[in-house]
Parts: sequence; structure tokens; C-alpha cells
Amino acid sequence: MELTYKPAQAADIEPLFAFNQELIDAYEDKTQIELHKVLAWVRRKLEQQIQDYTCIYADGRKAGYFHFFAPDNTVMELDDLYIFPAFRGLGIGSAVIRRCCASTDRPVELYVFRANTRALALYQRLGFRIQARTCHVSDTRYILRRD
Repeated sequence: MELTYKPAQAADIEPLFAFNQELIDAYEDKTQIELHKVLAWVRRKLEQQIQDYTCIYADGRKAGYFHFFAPDNTVMELDDLYIFPAFRGLGIGSAVIRRCCASTDRPVELYVFRANTRALALYQRLGFRIQARTCHVSDTRYILRRD
């Protein structure tokens, strides 16, 4: 399977927002957050940063998204890695993660919902280790790091 990458466009905001909402619905403890504020923040983030997102294509078909960026001078962050359901289990997520890690000398960090055991297991297989448990919005996520 050939993977190619293209910059995301404004039309990708809605699918990315839906993916975020799906994850929040599945894994977030909504008693710990103000859902409308979190969703408004997600929408603003996507609208302001969509040009920094990447579309993943598998054999020419759109298969997902990711956002790989430098939040500061010391680390890179992998954010919003979403693989469409029809493309899951094919190694695409692993390939994207390896590609991102190979593209930098900096450590790579990411956030994952603690209850998303499938994603957590994937990240750990690829060398990420739990650094902390989030507490600034809710305590439902881990911060993982690969040096």
C-alpha cells in the first residue's frame, strides 16, 4: 500500500471536528468538563490551524489525518491522528507515527485517552512511554513521550 500526504484544506475541518467529537463522546468523562466549551475550543483550533494538518492517502484514497508540530523548541507533538474506520488495522497509523518520529531529532509527545486502550497499546509498541496523567481539563488522558 502506497501512502502519500497532502496538506489539509478548509473542507477537512468538519470531518476532523466529527472525529474529535467521536473521541470525546467515547472516552471523555463529561462530568469533568464543560462540553460546549471543549467543543468550541476544538473548532477554533481546527479553524486556526487547518493549514498545519496533513491528509493521509492510501493508494490514492483519503485514509485519515494528523497534525505534527513543534509546540516549543524542545519537543514535537503528534496530535489528532485519525485513521478512517475502513483503513484501520492496515498499519497506516504505525507508518505515520514512524514517519513523524524519523523526521525529527526531538522527542515526540502526544495525548491519548486512558480508556482508548487500542491506541495506547499501539503507541507503547512504537516506543512511547507514559509521562503524566492530564489534570488541567480532566484526568482522562495520558501524555506519552518517545525520546
